[in-house]
Amino acid sequence: MMRRGKISGSFTGPAASMLRLSELKLPLHHGAEDLPAAIVRTLGISRDDLLGFSIYKRSFDARKKSAILLIYQLDIELTPATTAQVLAADKPLVTPSPDTGYKFVAQAPADFPSANQQRPIIIGFGPCGILAALLLAQMGLKPIVLERGKDVRQRTKDTWGFWRQGVLDTESNVQFGEGGAGTFSDGKLYSQVKDRRHLGRKVLTEFVKAGAPDEILFVSKPHIGTFKLVKMVETLRAEITRLGGDIRFGQKVETLHREVDANVQDQGQGQITGVTLASGETLHSRHIILAVGHSARDTFGMLLQQGVYIEPKPFSIGFRIEHPQSVIDQALFGAEAGNPILGAADYKLVHHCDNGRSVYSFCMCPGGTVVAASSEEGAVVTNGMSQYSRNERNANAAIVVGIEPERDYPGHVLAGVDLQRKLETLAYQLGGATYHAPAQLVGDFLQGVASTELGSVTPSYQPGVTLGDLSAALPPFAVAAIREAIPAFDKKIKGFAMADAILTAVETRTSSPICIKRGVDFQSINTRGLFPAGEGAGYAGGILSAGIDGIKVAEAVALDVLQEN
Repeated sequence: MMRRGKISGSFTGPAASMLRLSELKLPLHHGAEDLPAAIVRTLGISRDDLLGFSIYKRSFDARKKSAILLIYQLDIELTPATTAQVLAADKPLVTPSPDTGYKFVAQAPADFPSANQQRPIIIGFGPCGILAALLLAQMGLKPIVLERGKDVRQRTKDTWGFWRQGVLDTESNVQFGEGGAGTFSDGKLYSQVKDRRHLGRKVLTEFVKAGAPDEILFVSKPHIGTFKLVKMVETLRAEITRLGGDIRFGQKVETLHREVDANVQDQGQGQITGVTLASGETLHSRHIILAVGHSARDTFGMLLQQGVYIEPKPFSIGFRIEHPQSVIDQALFGAEAGNPILGAADYKLVHHCDNGRSVYSFCMCPGGTVVAASSEEGAVVTNGMSQYSRNERNANAAIVVGIEPERDYPGHVLAGVDLQRKLETLAYQLGGATYHAPAQLVGDFLQGVASTELGSVTPSYQPGVTLGDLSAALPPFAVAAIREAIPAFDKKIKGFAMADAILTAVETRTSSPICIKRGVDFQSINTRGLFPAGEGAGYAGGILSAGIDGIKVAEAVALDVLQEN
């Protein structure tokens, strides 16, 4: 299926006008000429009036497995007279094409920074930090990036070393290092963020320029996969450096310097002045973006100690579940399972339980693997990952229960972190204290009996799993909720409750357990110059939303820096 249709020489220049046509539906197996024919028919124009078109978005409707439909959003080029005619007809789902190009909010002078100026600092180089650094560099503000972990190539070696040999580097793993936690994931590039300024398009466009597949610009649920993400991250780093940014690895921030003005009535208010690194070096800046990710627990503690305002927030806990990908494909696509346009089937499930809890699927990875995501010694954490091809044998997803501070971890701001650690340490012990993960067959879990041998599904988690009883791995309310939810999910996806499917514990890093509160200016509500951003601060959930937040925060920093100077 071609992304761009070319008719009469494709797009012809300034005389042409563009329209957005939404909800154009065609059968899954339609031919190349069926799309322009459908455009002409829908708009009521002649073939000669259609000068060109491009696919802005393509999705599918598989609710009726015997008649799966492709759904298109198209940008269509017509002559001005025909455009006026179509708009005057007030046809449903036809509007002028919006301008999705990104407009920079500021531009630094060529001599930035001058003698009285300081370069902005970004702490963390995951998706949020990368996009923030890229945007600041594109606006000429030459950011300094401090990443506690290693560059993505060395980080990949360390991570694979942990998976294969059980040797954990606490500063270079799934959570820490260039690219952030999203590097070892499915590379999903969709979110539920309201994006009226099309900032997500800016993120995707930069990813394509850095080597991501063109299709991420138009498929409904784009993804990249780990191997492609590694190369893409390196290319983005090189571009930031070319534009004057300074990216430093192995630079852990030990202290955030925060001055309190004695003349300010509210003594809780402060101003950022710089950071001190573990090496002892101090860097000065009055504009710092905090993009540390959801697992920077020591940083959370340091911020709290320095007086930065933090609140606990809800997150979720649970297990990873693995099925044969073929079971999921067949359940959702029927006879069309394996169609290359549809790809490996994914799912999104939710169940509201009798005990008042909600269970839902999270970070579903079609054709992927369950991975060891520990960042602290003596703890087991699971996550999911896929390559771009999504052609591994199993499908996996987190099946998690939502929990809340007031109800489940009251007491102090970082009580959620304490709960995560408790569950991860328990999983380490249940797995045999070797970084093996505790696991159980779904059938045994539902019946409340320990598993002693595998069935038809081979778990993908490395370094390995230890079979047993997962009822002790989570609080009783969570175990009861998941036991209720799995049969309910089976009614939506036949085979979901198959007895040989595998549950692996424990999934605790679904999102940050804290929120670093910020105002409408994107600055901490009690610390001027500190810009909390991304997943770690509680403002994103996934690669795309983190990138979007990085852009928003970078814009706020640029405006503040240039206004101040």
